[in-house]
Amino acid sequence: MKQFNMILAGMLFAFSLFSPVHAQEQPPAEVVYYGFDPDIVTNYVAENRRTLGYVRVSVELMLPNKEMLKTIEYHEPMILDTIIGILSKQPEQKIKSLTGREEVRLQILEQLKEVLKRETGQPMIQDVLFTKYLYQ
Repeated sequence: MKQFNMILAGMLFAFSLFSPVHAQEQPPAEVVYYGFDPDIVTNYVAENRRTLGYVRVSVELMLPNKEMLKTIEYHEPMILDTIIGILSKQPEQKIKSLTGREEVRLQILEQLKEVLKRETGQPMIQDVLFTKYLYQ
């Protein structure tokens, strides 16, 4: 019986470590998203060069806090120009493949961080998300 009580006490202690009370001790990270309206539509490099391909994406920027929203709004034209510039230089196979799309997303993220750091002194963007991605 004594062993049973010890095991029960150990299990209760272990479960208490994963309880919501412990999860609430750390303040949740404040993350905000900034989306562009309307969607971004641009051409991409088609393989046969006789037809024009286009891509339409909805882009959301993940920002570490809401204080950065005003700065992102102010620099929106530069951000859009950077995104469109990168998308329009991509070959068709990169636009149409899942791995290519991820490479493009990461390239946009790195380029935006670099441009915003140059303009504001800090990278500002945590991540870039494609919430819609259509091509033809």
